[in-house]
Amino acid sequence: MTQHASLKSQLLIAMPNLEDPNFSRTVTYICEHGEHGAMGIVLNRPTELRLSDILQHMKIDADTGPASDQIVFLGGPVEEERGFVLHTHTEPWDSTLTVDDTISITTSRDILEAMASGEGPAQTLVALGYAGWGAGQLEREIQENAWLSGPVEKSILFDLPADERWAAAARLLGVDVNLLSSDPGHA
Repeated sequence: MTQHASLKSQLLIAMPNLEDPNFSRTVTYICEHGEHGAMGIVLNRPTELRLSDILQHMKIDADTGPASDQIVFLGGPVEEERGFVLHTHTEPWDSTLTVDDTISITTSRDILEAMASGEGPAQTLVALGYAGWGAGQLEREIQENAWLSGPVEKSILFDLPADERWAAAARLLGVDVNLLSSDPGHA
């Protein structure tokens, strides 16, 4: 297999012509990418759920603070019942993958317990499910002009309203998604 540059810790921006309803107009943060495939969290698909709903479902007592009102996102179509917390890098939790020097992703209960008591990481995004690609699949989709990849900015992960994240991620590349044609080969 040809060695490709890793897209780990990059943003994956759906091109306007990507019609898959799971990924149309999405921006995804790539947490892992290698010869076996890629895994990421979609950043701009809010659900009706709040963190307080997840905590209640898991029987975790929560302070009624701003964290419990946090929106839960649909992180992708794979394992939608499984929770992921994308967060600024802090002490290691029971099940954490360090993505880069500043961002980690955790799947263990202990981070939710810390968040419930107001002691979790400073910045978090809670998601159900993830986006996954098999070996070579993401590279093929990029060659087929389905995705742009680019640098990450923490404000896109944690601060911007969900409906602004797709266009903001493209702007980091100097691209205005509203000017892109959905017809391949046309500007």
